[in-house]
Amino acid sequence: MISFEVNDMSCGHCVQAIAQAVQQADPGAQVQVDLDAHRVQVQPVAADASVLRAAIEEAGYTPVAAA
Repeated sequence: MISFEVNDMSCGHCVQAIAQAVQQADPGAQVQVDLDAHRVQVQPVAADASVLRAAIEEAGYTPVAAA
């Protein structure tokens, strides 16, 4: 499981945009987004953390690796 903290995620549209970006980067990935905690968790199939981070950044957000 790869986790990111995305503090600039603030609404349902943000959640949808991030989930869609991750799915485009890794179509088989499982994505869990917790808006209240500003956390995105991904169980990737093919992509690594750098690819997923880049996809979230391209969607306009600022992901930070979370423990």
